[in-house]
Amino acid sequence: VRFIAWGGKIPCSPHCVARYIAHHAPLLSSTTLARRLSAIAWAHTSKGLPSPTHSLLVKATLKGIRRSCARRVRQAAALDKTHVVQMVRGCTGLRGIRDRALLLIGFAGALRRSELIGINVDDVEFFAEGLVLHLRRSKTDQEGRGREVAIPRIRGRFCPCRCLSEWLSAAGIQEGAVFRSINRFDQASSQRLSGQSVALIIKRHVQRIGLDPENFSGHSLRAGFVTTAAQRGVASSTIRNQTGHKSDAMVQHYMRTVRQFSDNANKRIW
Repeated sequence: VRFIAWGGKIPCSPHCVARYIAHHAPLLSSTTLARRLSAIAWAHTSKGLPSPTHSLLVKATLKGIRRSCARRVRQAAALDKTHVVQMVRGCTGLRGIRDRALLLIGFAGALRRSELIGINVDDVEFFAEGLVLHLRRSKTDQEGRGREVAIPRIRGRFCPCRCLSEWLSAAGIQEGAVFRSINRFDQASSQRLSGQSVALIIKRHVQRIGLDPENFSGHSLRAGFVTTAAQRGVASSTIRNQTGHKSDAMVQHYMRTVRQFSDNANKRIW
């Protein structure tokens, strides 16, 4: 869609694709450009057409962009379990009940913000042991096969399952979107929260507990789950069962970040 809006067409030539990514290089990261190329490739192959993205010209252009525009990827800070508990402890009112459920489910489910806001009542199945979220589609599941995320019940008032049930009851939500906006009369509306809303909720609560909101985003809950699990020595395969990562590559990235201090050689020197 973005390629067509820019002036591209399907099918197109390698020269056109190369101009497209060169035009957007100052504004987008090389990772985002690579995703755009994947979309263009799919648009061709889905129609039985050869993809221009595989040409030497396009590959050389992307390689040159990566070299000339190399920069450190700014990652959202992770919110570990301690942070999340501090954040939900101060939640009050109907908005607070919603935010508490959103933060805890987002963390315990290791959910992307798109997955979090996409949950409908019919996607939630409660059991004595906890709940199961039936995610219909996610970032890495473009075919819409879906996946299941289990969240067990835990002791205490900050149990994600208990807090989600409390939110649904307090807001009177029986169908449709689970996480919704709240109007000025402190009532849950029919409008589903946006991804940006999730980011703003997180920023508001991290600021309340004394953290810099500029360092956090809608991805901080998911990153925090992986980081906390890695700190506790949870196997990467078990973490992947919750996050839905297809391989250990990204999980290992988080684990390396955690262990660069815990497994540091200095610990055996000093």
